[in-house]
Amino acid sequence: MSDLVFTPAYQLAQMIRDRVVSSLEVVDAHLAQIAQHNSQLNAICTLDAERAREQAQLADRALARGDNWGILHGVPITIKDIFETAGLRTTAGYIPLKDYVPQEDATVVARLRTAGAVILGKTNMAELAADYQSTNSLFPRVNNPWNLEYTPGGSSGGSAAAVAAGLSPLDLGNDIAGSVRQPAHFCGVYCLKSTDRRISTAGQIPEVPGMPICIRQMMTVGCFARSLEDIRLCFSLIAGADSRSPDVPPVMFDNPSGKSLQNLKIAWIDEWAEVPVAAEIRAAMSAIAQTLSQVGTQIKRWCPQNFDLSKILNLYGQMAAYLNIYAQPVDQYNLRRTWKQIFQTATQGDKSMRKLGDFSRLLPELLNPSLKGYFETLTERDRFITQIDQALEPWDVWLTPVAATSAFTHRPAWSAVDIDGRSYPHAVANGSYTMPFNLSGHPVVVIPIGQTQNGLPIGMQIVGKRWREMELLAIAQQINEVVGDFRHPSGY
Repeated sequence: MSDLVFTPAYQLAQMIRDRVVSSLEVVDAHLAQIAQHNSQLNAICTLDAERAREQAQLADRALARGDNWGILHGVPITIKDIFETAGLRTTAGYIPLKDYVPQEDATVVARLRTAGAVILGKTNMAELAADYQSTNSLFPRVNNPWNLEYTPGGSSGGSAAAVAAGLSPLDLGNDIAGSVRQPAHFCGVYCLKSTDRRISTAGQIPEVPGMPICIRQMMTVGCFARSLEDIRLCFSLIAGADSRSPDVPPVMFDNPSGKSLQNLKIAWIDEWAEVPVAAEIRAAMSAIAQTLSQVGTQIKRWCPQNFDLSKILNLYGQMAAYLNIYAQPVDQYNLRRTWKQIFQTATQGDKSMRKLGDFSRLLPELLNPSLKGYFETLTERDRFITQIDQALEPWDVWLTPVAATSAFTHRPAWSAVDIDGRSYPHAVANGSYTMPFNLSGHPVVVIPIGQTQNGLPIGMQIVGKRWREMELLAIAQQINEVVGDFRHPSGY
């Protein structure tokens, strides 16, 4: 069974097509893995075992007739509980949606079904995707498969934990502040955050059903897997224009340049000056740069001129405030949750870093939003995108940390995080290295590059040019072959 549950999705698909193994056998292997481990991990919050087995049997009968549903024919997958799934409960970890059963799939879910995928169930997450841990009021908290006392990250913690532990070979997540990348880093798996508006978000919460579609910038769809081949396959299936989401332009897939590692120009940085990273992460990043240099890559320590993190995070916060203010109902429960978050980030952590993650600075936008203010913020964002586009032009990719820390122990929402003897505000520790690329809209791949002394994974961001995901994935594959360090947690 362990061989099947840790086999990449693209290989499972080939094995099913070649009749080496049946879809039902693959689905049953994953259901057995879920039965054995999910009670400790809580990675899957809604299991659809009976329907998954029925679909697997139909997939096997179709192959026997010579019918092929698509590239993922009969392959089991999971879906973050933020994406609507027809006939299958979708809650986003939010109490008012505890019994919500959509009538229609989110666009990305529909595209994976069309490719032949079999949905095992929904993966657990932070409530309304609004935390860097995966806790909510409906389901038990998600635990990290590397150490159950540690968080798998958030908001897509269930997705990353399920893939890392062999409960699923492939999962969909979303990312507006690092919700795909930070859990991939914490759980030691691969992921992609696509270019802003590259993939349709139709049928995705946190806009609660019935509310206007407000989150039209910075929110992206991403995917988790245990191989970059699976990431590339998933991206190729879900990206592209969508009649349900006119904001997504009909951009064709780019053609990778085919450059060798020796012909690549790679920039790297081990930390922002304002937010130091844990010593073990800094050492891992330095080792990566040294290894790539030894194989002949042109690699240089670099950060764009005028990269003012305080201004960047302030602009990000203004954008986030305008996007979210009308996306959810204004009820007492939501208001209490929001004010608690603002209070925690304004009062916890070292004073020197507190202002970077102080959400109280967003109160003018939250309490008195204006159309003019929104357009002014959009204009500033345009300038920042242009700045990063121009800065990245000479480079093929840019390597950065994912977060200031590796996975940390479970704690109350938005509590401070201790890193090498300093207390970091929660959002600063977890979002300072991811939010800039939501603001700029650039695509990012995360690959695992090692482990801490206590056995927790370390990931690395590989930042590419906008609309150049195929080039980014091709470069990431080459880098991964030299420095990648995927392993699954023991005991699974």
